[in-house]
Amino acid sequence: MCCLWIAALAAAPAHARSLGARISKVTTPVAMLQDVRVRLDWPASAPQGALRLRAARVDAPDLGYHFRDVDWQCPLQRDGQGGWRCDGTLHGDGAPVHLSLNLGAASADARLSRGAGMLSLHRDAASPDRTDIDLVRVPLAWAQALLASAWAEGRITGGTLDGQLAIASSHSQPVRVTGPLKVAGAAFDTPDGTIAAENLGAELALDLSFGDRDRAVVAGRLHGGELLFGNAYVSLDQHAVDLRMDAAKQDGQGWRLPAFAWRDRGILEAQGSAAFTPAGNLDALDLQLRSADLAPLRDAYLSGWLGIAGLSQLQFSGATDASLHLAAGVVRDFTLTLHDTTVVDPGQRFGFTRLEGDLAFSSGAPVQSALQWQGGQLYGLAFGAARLPFVSDDGKLRFRESVAVPMLGGQLRFDHFTLRPPADGQGLDIRFGLTLRELDVGQLAKALDWPAFTGDLNGEIPQAHYAAERLDFDGGLRMQVFDGDVAVSSLSMERPFGVAPTLSADIALDDLDLEALTGVFGFGSITGRLDGSLNALRMVDWQPVAFDATLRTQRKPGVKQRISQRAVQDLSSVGDASFATSLQSQLIGLFDDFGYSRIGISCRLADDVCSMDGLGSAGQGFIIVAGSGLPRLTVVGFNRRVDWPTLVERLGAIGKGDVKPVVE
Repeated sequence: MCCLWIAALAAAPAHARSLGARISKVTTPVAMLQDVRVRLDWPASAPQGALRLRAARVDAPDLGYHFRDVDWQCPLQRDGQGGWRCDGTLHGDGAPVHLSLNLGAASADARLSRGAGMLSLHRDAASPDRTDIDLVRVPLAWAQALLASAWAEGRITGGTLDGQLAIASSHSQPVRVTGPLKVAGAAFDTPDGTIAAENLGAELALDLSFGDRDRAVVAGRLHGGELLFGNAYVSLDQHAVDLRMDAAKQDGQGWRLPAFAWRDRGILEAQGSAAFTPAGNLDALDLQLRSADLAPLRDAYLSGWLGIAGLSQLQFSGATDASLHLAAGVVRDFTLTLHDTTVVDPGQRFGFTRLEGDLAFSSGAPVQSALQWQGGQLYGLAFGAARLPFVSDDGKLRFRESVAVPMLGGQLRFDHFTLRPPADGQGLDIRFGLTLRELDVGQLAKALDWPAFTGDLNGEIPQAHYAAERLDFDGGLRMQVFDGDVAVSSLSMERPFGVAPTLSADIALDDLDLEALTGVFGFGSITGRLDGSLNALRMVDWQPVAFDATLRTQRKPGVKQRISQRAVQDLSSVGDASFATSLQSQLIGLFDDFGYSRIGISCRLADDVCSMDGLGSAGQGFIIVAGSGLPRLTVVGFNRRVDWPTLVERLGAIGKGDVKPVVE
């Protein structure tokens, strides 16, 4: 265009006051202008003229820029050396900017500025295919169109650029952009929010080319700020990362990265290659990872994934190496090597000490590996050393043989184990069989801060299945406690290691010794045998939210059925009950214990309210204790709806001995 202006001025007669031209199309190696109108008003003998340039469209497709209704007006002056100067405001379909143009005899310079940001352009007639650009605090948003040509979903929301770039362009070669670039406070995201950055800094060397085949080579350093890629959250607030990336994109195809490297020294080093689909989804990946110190890895790289799993406070130590091969969006091979690794969950849900060995996964031919640990804990229950022998093929990971883990003075044995990672639209799937042999209930009670139970825990779960964050068990567990049996069935868990884990189960009590049971719980003294059930139990974050519980005594030949005055008072406190018949209630205070024929109480918990019942109706109330002999004692409850937190408080008071005997 500068040649057009100079030719027009040179041809204008000395007395000319105005000159205009209209051109349908102007084509350059970088851009094409359509419907161009130029008008120059220069009164005779005036020191300067008024130039106005308008274009209906300005398109630079290789750079991704497209403008409409461009309008620039400026005072045109000679520079005294055969060239021209013109400064003015450029208006278009974006915010106005100031454009200064110097057209020399052998060079052209332009400067765009808005506020503190400035972009300077220099072209030399001796090298017409080269354009030099200087950037000073240029808003990163000015590069939005350039970014969109490579990444359509990316939206720049903040940041500035400084640097010196060289643009090489010709009709026969793709546009090439090279040079150093400094980025400060960069911010970008995508409409769906799956990719984002905030306050990111960088010093980069660029080598970009745009045409039928786009190519990018980027090398340099990132520092400060935060990055989000799907569930991966990366924090660079306290450290810098060296990176290099080679990328290429053919028309109609996705980006391919023949090589990339990421070096966050002392924390994580990664290198490999990758390919993306035209829609931007990861299609192929070969990745090698190494972390010499796992301790800072959580905050720097893992918090996103761990947060989703409810493990944001998980602590690590040790070192690891890993490799991953992904094809067609599916993991094909994976290897993880752990070196003296310890994992600690501050919430005491689980933990491992001195993890060592390899874990290998294969979607094809079988590969073998083995992991071992020196010890650990599961929900506060300690377990001993074990070795896990694996084999993997056809997209599954299995135990080669059963694995025994010492626990609570007995043994927890995995009879089989199979894991299938997410693939083909299906999520993680785990199946295993479990056998418990002679686990000490006393140690279990102490670890869980229960009353001092004694007995053994045994059980067999032939098949357990974890999928869609739910763990279901076939079979059941059985405990021998208080000279009777406690059986657990229909056991399942949701989010077992995540946020608000949920447990469901049915529990059956058979022939428990009431004297031993009430002695442990500090519930006065009751002799006899007890049966019961706790059906449809549901616990959220290990707190009961629903169940249907029933407790009933069972008459046995030769077994005395006596209840102490303290136990009567405790039962009355639980059931909002009172003694029946005025005459005998006056005599109750004279006896330490009483005979009974039956005891029964039930509670159906829902919406934090316990619906109470007993052995049967007694007018407006329900019978809790049916007496036998003289004095004949009957305990009747009257409140059928009890607030659950209040009931728990009463039970706690009973266990502490805070309920005082009161005889009405």
